[in-house]
Amino acid sequence: LKKGTDCEITGYGKTFKTTVTGVEMYHKTLTEAQAGDQLGALVRGVKREEIKRGMVISKPGTIKAHDNIEAAIYILTKDEGGRAKPIGNYMQFHMYSLTWDCPVQIIVPDKDMIMPGEDA
Repeated sequence: LKKGTDCEITGYGKTFKTTVTGVEMYHKTLTEAQAGDQLGALVRGVKREEIKRGMVISKPGTIKAHDNIEAAIYILTKDEGGRAKPIGNYMQFHMYSLTWDCPVQIIVPDKDMIMPGEDA
């Protein structure tokens, strides 16, 4: 990511096309930033209120937001630091990552529940 680069800001069902006018990291101006850097990007034509934590800035056309994913998971047992109770179909949780968090609903095909220690 460099000053003058055209980019898109994607997330929460919205996409903004913009141009980077400056890049900062810990209040120091940078000439460029790499994927995964914790940075502040000054962008043209987007209001601060339109941006939320967890949105992604990327090269135009490279990222598409999804509201549905399919995953293979393993539920940790209580002894492994996980759950003592099973996870039932359509249960809701809050999922956390380094820069974002969101509510999720678990749907398990072909089962009513997943027991701790099981794969699904």
